[in-house]
Amino acid sequence: MTAPAEPASPPSSLLALLKPRLGRYRRQLVVIVVLQLAQAVALLYLPTLNADVVDYGVLTGNTGYILGHGGIMLAATLAQIACAGGAVFLGARVAMGLGADLRTALFDRVAGFSARELARFGPSSLLTRSTNDVQQVQLILYTTLAILLTAPFVGIGGVVLAVRQDAPSSLVLLVAVPVGAVTIGLLIRQMVPASRLLQRFVDAVNRVMREQITGIRVIRAFVRDENERRRFAEANTDLMGVGVRLGRVQAFFGATSLFISNVAAVAVLAIGGHRVVDGSLQLGTLIAFLTYLTLTLGAVTQGLSVFMMAPRAKVSAGRITEVLATEPSISEPAEPVTLEKWHGNLEADDVTFGYPGAEVPVLRGVSLAARPGRTTAIIGSTGSGKTTLINVLARLLEVDEGAVRIDGVDVREVARRDLSAQIGLVPQRAYLFAGTVADNLRHGNPDADEAQLWHALEVAQAAEFVRAMPDGLDTVIGQGGSTVSGGQRQRLAIARVLLARPRIYLFDDAFSALDNTTEVAVRSALAREIGDATQIIVAQRVSTIRTAETIVVLEAGRVEATGTHEELLATSATYAQIVDSQLTVGEAA
Repeated sequence: MTAPAEPASPPSSLLALLKPRLGRYRRQLVVIVVLQLAQAVALLYLPTLNADVVDYGVLTGNTGYILGHGGIMLAATLAQIACAGGAVFLGARVAMGLGADLRTALFDRVAGFSARELARFGPSSLLTRSTNDVQQVQLILYTTLAILLTAPFVGIGGVVLAVRQDAPSSLVLLVAVPVGAVTIGLLIRQMVPASRLLQRFVDAVNRVMREQITGIRVIRAFVRDENERRRFAEANTDLMGVGVRLGRVQAFFGATSLFISNVAAVAVLAIGGHRVVDGSLQLGTLIAFLTYLTLTLGAVTQGLSVFMMAPRAKVSAGRITEVLATEPSISEPAEPVTLEKWHGNLEADDVTFGYPGAEVPVLRGVSLAARPGRTTAIIGSTGSGKTTLINVLARLLEVDEGAVRIDGVDVREVARRDLSAQIGLVPQRAYLFAGTVADNLRHGNPDADEAQLWHALEVAQAAEFVRAMPDGLDTVIGQGGSTVSGGQRQRLAIARVLLARPRIYLFDDAFSALDNTTEVAVRSALAREIGDATQIIVAQRVSTIRTAETIVVLEAGRVEATGTHEELLATSATYAQIVDSQLTVGEAA
């Protein structure tokens, strides 16, 4: 069994995660402690009352005593039930509230991550940390408040009252409690590494499932169904194996607890039975002692059962803390720069960027300038860094060296909200959210009216197919745009960014799914609509970028050449090779 790799976690503890977040629940925690104490007092009072009823009521035939003390026992029982119910109710509210707080904190932190942090953790692991790991922390907090808090009260009180009932029989407690605690403690130690593996294998199963769901078309196209079944079976078997290991320890824990409790009860009966017969010990006292013995050992077992859950919760807390302690590589400036009017002059000055763990940077010393009213195109072979450069320009990735500037202002000095308002990005893989067409378009401008939506669709050459949909703008689109074609997704993404009216437009291979006729129509409409804005286009097809005022040729993360189409044909071997390859393909067709 090979555990999947996981990023190293910073030093953390469950208490360190919970302590600062429990402050807002201080009043509820105080009430829970009071209720649990009252419950323990009522619970411990019942065996003493029961002993008196047996000794002074049942054995003597005193019906009035039985009824009177029976009423007191009923009142104590009702009080114990009410206190226990109140403590469980408040404990559940606190645990669920803290779980919601943790999920919110994780969501807010992940929302600020750049592609660098997202790549470090991976989507499947982040999902597991936000769901399964939070549930583990919720569960340990709930069981602590609902069960563990009563254990010390009942355990200590049970020992004291048992000694008061019969000191000689208390020798059984002196042996049973330490033996039980040590035995179960050794079992808990075995759970720590298994719990850590369990969470990592949950990540692995989620990752395989996510890849299979996302790549189902590729899997079926290449008939890789059996291979994917084997992958999932391996991950599932690993998870099952660790789960079985934990289950064995838990089963042994239950059997051990029951064995110790029964042996202790037999020992008490053996010691106290003869004394009841010879009259040196009352029957009610023996019954009360047995009850206190059961309560004490039960409290120890309950407390240790909560501690059995602690290793997995501790692992989960460490994984949550790791995410919360990760500072996004892209941060807000302390004193953001604001301009009254943005013109859209975009510059990259000697930009270098590399992904964590990569041997060489993806971008090395890249410089370019894009001006309003002009189109700057970026072309290059696969893996030359085109998409990475676009993400750096949009500040989705932070540069390692150099700077990106808008109107002379470093983008690191601009608030992210202001920067997003000035830069409109249509990514290489256009993503649509689950919802209506109108909902997706209004991501660009939440206040856009219906006329503005249709105008943006007209410019993006998407109005025709949207009108043909069953409900037009109110047609529901599946998550990720699964109910529309690739070309339709791209055109809807273009319409969405048009509604934002930024000063800079970044098109990252945003026309790749369009046929030549549709692409020409979209480009012509864009030229009329946003001709005064700054446009940067990444494309693989020369026909898309040949009319651009400036074409930047990237090769292995460097700018190999810059110029117009005609100039590059004469000066850039890489560009000429790209042009020749595409012309050859066209002529052959």
